[in-house]
Amino acid sequence: MIIRNSRELKDRYDELKAGDVFLGVLSYKGVKDRILIDLLERGVELFPSASAQTLSSSKVAQALVLRKWMLPHTLVITRRFSLMHAIGYFNRHQIERVVTKEDRLDCGYGIHYWNNIEEVYNQAASQSLAYPFVVQPFIEHYTDIRIVIVGDYIEAYTRENQYNFRNNISAGGSSRPYSLNNSELALCREVMERGKFPFAHIDLLITPDGKNYLSEIALDGGLKGARTDRDTLCRLKEELLEQLSGAHGAEVRSQKSEVRGQKSEVRK
Repeated sequence: MIIRNSRELKDRYDELKAGDVFLGVLSYKGVKDRILIDLLERGVELFPSASAQTLSSSKVAQALVLRKWMLPHTLVITRRFSLMHAIGYFNRHQIERVVTKEDRLDCGYGIHYWNNIEEVYNQAASQSLAYPFVVQPFIEHYTDIRIVIVGDYIEAYTRENQYNFRNNISAGGSSRPYSLNNSELALCREVMERGKFPFAHIDLLITPDGKNYLSEIALDGGLKGARTDRDTLCRLKEELLEQLSGAHGAEVRSQKSEVRGQKSEVRK
């Protein structure tokens, strides 16, 4: 059985069994991670993968799993104890200004600038900043690049806002096409492979000295500044998921056939 949307999934949830397929992103708000675990335990195949869906919705999960591609000194803060250790860590490395990212806020709404890590501690201690969150060094004069990758379709563009370090296009920023170099594209591919993303909207941060770092990755995202449109991109994503699920089904059938052949040889 192949389920192609969340409504059908909810209607037939109890009927699912090992080998069934769900194509799409789960829409179970607040309990999504629990549903992903249940589907995996029951042997239901997911496209996009459970890993991609989990990472896409959580900046904290991204910083835990994809940290090697992010800015050096990126830390995940889960409670006051880890924040206290972060104070010593940033001071030892002589890092003053920092940025925090709230876990599940998009469009730049959860990104905050701080003059030093002590300010972060004071706000978290007064419960004005909720755990968990990500903290990173503040970088000036960087280049913000949005890359959209769906199969063979690749588009990149810069996002600039001289009045807001978040570079929000929706908050008065602008964009222009960008030509990815080999190292930037390789970074995107590595991150997608690690997170098992079949397609992605990726934000890269290019420092003034030319180093490339992952900022965020998601299965979907804003398209302000992109040449493509939402309908076209959704169609490309749906076609890719159908291809991936079909290829996976063929591989499973081949493996089963091979196993039957081996058993037949043993009986002989």
